[in-house]
Amino acid sequence: MNREGIEVSAAELERVGSLLRPLFARGEAWQRARRYLRGLTSEVRRKNSWQLAEQLDDATPYGIQNLLGRASWSADALPDSLRSYACEALADSQAVLILDETGFLKKGTKSAGVARRYSGTAGRLETCQIGVFLAYASSQGCALIDRELYLPKAWIEDRPRCREAGIPENRGFSTKLERAQAMLARAIQARVPFAWVTGDEVYGASTLRRFLEEHGKNYVLAVSRTLKLSQGFSQRTAERLAHEIPASRWRTIDLGPGSKGDRRSRFARLEINHDLQPKRNRWLLVRESLEEDRARSYYVAGAPSRTRLRKLAELARSRWRVEQAFEEAKGEVGLDEYEVRSFEGWQRHVTLSLLAHAMLIVLPTRPASRTRPRKKRRIDSPEYSRVETLASELFEPRRAARLGVALEPLALQPSALCPSVPPPLQTTKTTPGLTIYNWSISSWGIAPRSDSGTLRICFGGWCRNCSSSGVRRWRTEDYF
Repeated sequence: MNREGIEVSAAELERVGSLLRPLFARGEAWQRARRYLRGLTSEVRRKNSWQLAEQLDDATPYGIQNLLGRASWSADALPDSLRSYACEALADSQAVLILDETGFLKKGTKSAGVARRYSGTAGRLETCQIGVFLAYASSQGCALIDRELYLPKAWIEDRPRCREAGIPENRGFSTKLERAQAMLARAIQARVPFAWVTGDEVYGASTLRRFLEEHGKNYVLAVSRTLKLSQGFSQRTAERLAHEIPASRWRTIDLGPGSKGDRRSRFARLEINHDLQPKRNRWLLVRESLEEDRARSYYVAGAPSRTRLRKLAELARSRWRVEQAFEEAKGEVGLDEYEVRSFEGWQRHVTLSLLAHAMLIVLPTRPASRTRPRKKRRIDSPEYSRVETLASELFEPRRAARLGVALEPLALQPSALCPSVPPPLQTTKTTPGLTIYNWSISSWGIAPRSDSGTLRICFGGWCRNCSSSGVRRWRTEDYF
């Protein structure tokens, strides 16, 4: 579903705001957090502090910077509100928890946890931060419900550097796997309804698999081809065991259309040693590509003995949903567009961004929800919203190409400030003049010139013809 067609309603913001209220001692900071969520779910192109401040009609970004940095409130409890909000709407007893990580490219060496490492986001070595995330995927949608910033051992051992970045003194080194297990433990403790866990090779270690088995949870976790697994009285690598699977046990499974065509692959499974409860089993699951290279992927699955091969195959391929969630969160709510360096600032921005993304996922599930194009409304005026939307079409080359038709001239009722000035006259020219309205005293705008008509710029009833060529800047206070 295209999330760009969803506008977060005031009622939804109110619902989320009520969840956040206990986290704030002061009402001012709470209101600022609500406004921040409204800015993140708006269509402003970049979600940094300056752009959001302009979108929210703030004179400076100080309020946003204070919310993410100096304001007194704890981001540690925020994931509880996020988890409660998302899972209540998307709840499914057969839901899947997906573990994955994503990189945040950075410049410099001051941001908490930043290091030069391989980034899957960039596909190369880059200076970046790494966040470990937990996603909740059900038939209703997929939302990111928890996060952890990975701190390399070199950072933890450099205490002065940690203090400068605001990393707590009691924060010790922990691997990505350990941070992932901590998020799963929180989800289980909160009684999140789910049946399966999946993740890539980083999270396929035996410690995490044992943790899930102890809690009675099913899993399909990717593993390395060199991982040694026990079968009978011997241990062999996953790759070696896969070669021993008879040809008759391979099945071609079509998992439906994907972004690169039909997702058809060959799958097979082989039972491996386990000490699980009766009627449960552990398998090596192998996926083989139908391309010429016949590339293979390996998974360890733990589930009830009656589980079908197709079900395991579907779960192995379900990780694409968290990748889609990352893409949506970065593209629509500014997950990666923060300008903070501190550990606490990262926690606050990222979690609020996940909450904003969850709002876009949850809203279509509401019984009375309706999707409609979101518009930037700085003034509560139907005429202003319509004209601003048309004007933005001229500034956006892609939208202008799609427009392909002449704009209809708009008129405003004469203002009380100047009742004698008539509205712009209708025209029969191929490309009629465009009237732009702006009541903001301090805002700047850009007026495109109409090649075959006169451009009228109207400020609260005061009209002025623009005869200049190209693009003209104006400031409204000059005309009041």
